[in-house]
Amino acid sequence: MDLYSGHINKLIEELAALPGIGSKSAQRLAFHLINLPKDKVKRLTDVVLEARENVRYCKECFTLTDRELCPVCANQKRDHNLIMVVENVRDLAAYEKTGRYEGVYHVLHGAISPMLGIGPGDIRLKELMERLKGEVEEVIIATNSSLEGETTAMYIAKLVKPTGIKVTRIASGVPVGGDLEYIDEVTLLRALEGRTPI
Repeated sequence: MDLYSGHINKLIEELAALPGIGSKSAQRLAFHLINLPKDKVKRLTDVVLEARENVRYCKECFTLTDRELCPVCANQKRDHNLIMVVENVRDLAAYEKTGRYEGVYHVLHGAISPMLGIGPGDIRLKELMERLKGEVEEVIIATNSSLEGETTAMYIAKLVKPTGIKVTRIASGVPVGGDLEYIDEVTLLRALEGRTPI
């Protein structure tokens, strides 16, 4: 039995289909939208449609932007000889929030996963190799520590090393506040190998 009428149910279903939105959050959002003044709902729908029509990939790094070049790639103060390779736009945003990275990025839009049928040709590796024909000095591989991220990192390192460009991998290890007894062996080993002087 449907608790609400067809229009409300459709709205809840569409909202629940969004990533990270469960049925209760979708219901809360639906009721919020229904109770908003019509002009605010129209403004929201207009903004969503404008973003969908105008946002595209940066021609250099392949992050999302509404210009030819994203703000990072267009910034001449950034170190364009240093490229950090990330899996997705959210990873780029996470590093930008630190305010400490001065180089540029390359967004792969995925990771190699034979189990899911995602091979090297399905992510932006060809475009990365094209960028490396310029005056790049270092490639920092910042893929996730998952099996797919590690596979992708090893594949990229294998591609880049013959060019003579320095290839590094972000360190990973024990999280702040983590108890050593609960951390897996691979993470502990990476933490030990990536240790730094204090």
